[in-house]
Amino acid sequence: MEKIIEVDRPDDGADEEADAAVEWRTLAVDAAGHGQRLDRWLAMALDGLSRSHLQQLVMQGAVQVDGATVTKCARRLRAGETVAVELRPTPQAQAYAPQPMGLPVVYEDEHLLVLDKPAGLVVHPGAGHWSGTLLNGLLAHHAGAAALPRAGIVHRLDKDTSGLMVVAKSARAYEGLVAAIAARRVRRIYVALAQGAWSGAAERRVEAPIGRDPRQRLRMAVHPSGSPAARVARTDVRVLDRAAAATLIGCRLHTGRTHQIRVHLAWLGHPLVGDALYGGRPLAGLQRQGLHAARLGLRHPVGGGWLAFDSALPHDLGAAVQALALHYNPALLWPAQEEQE
Repeated sequence: MEKIIEVDRPDDGADEEADAAVEWRTLAVDAAGHGQRLDRWLAMALDGLSRSHLQQLVMQGAVQVDGATVTKCARRLRAGETVAVELRPTPQAQAYAPQPMGLPVVYEDEHLLVLDKPAGLVVHPGAGHWSGTLLNGLLAHHAGAAALPRAGIVHRLDKDTSGLMVVAKSARAYEGLVAAIAARRVRRIYVALAQGAWSGAAERRVEAPIGRDPRQRLRMAVHPSGSPAARVARTDVRVLDRAAAATLIGCRLHTGRTHQIRVHLAWLGHPLVGDALYGGRPLAGLQRQGLHAARLGLRHPVGGGWLAFDSALPHDLGAAVQALALHYNPALLWPAQEEQE
């Protein structure tokens, strides 16, 4: 097997201040490593680092063989060669780093934050978005976020959905909010801009279970009732205004399944404007999915008082509504009331 001969860095002429932050691991290839693929050999030589991460390092130019940068994972090694690897942190390791950002705060006390999230902001780190997320901003916003699960995030909005979110700032608030959402005591009301002239009743209850789409893993889909691969999902929908090209809809969530409103409206034959994943198309200048969390109501998990918040339509959605000659009247939405049905 290979032998570690030093932990150092190649002399690449970089300045000392920059070099001090770089760690290189230098290894010698022995007879057992002769003829092996570079990425496979590295995965055996460096405990604790996944092969996929090491492949990324190779392709990023962070691996040298006998002083020459190698970017092909399939490069075959020869006994006696020296391999140097720049040990960079994985993107996942950086996902929970505090990153100051201008949080759109609507309400804040020692236990709660209510935010008006802009479209384009990712809520939680994940594949392709390991930094610059709302979670990173929360970790920079207050010290207590680091001690809370997901920095206090108790529900999410999709990247391209705008509007109101509640976030816990204390453990007591986190537990209370999780329980309230599970018991469906948090009122979440959305405005949706859907494709086409509305068909069917102007107000209806959609009860259709949602699970992963078996044909396209990035999508969710409505499943037959009783399907073990799906969970109960309910959305109440109310037509606010309609035109030939699009319909403005109020949506009241009773459950919080992934992509719930997007899936239910597409299932009804009216995908969201701009929602390419579920069959929607850009319209009236709106390129992202036409969905906005417009109203939020909840009982304070510590103080007990009822809190209610409204958010105006963001500029892009409002402009599309106006261009389509539709009218948005917030008074037609359900109240963010406390009473349970």
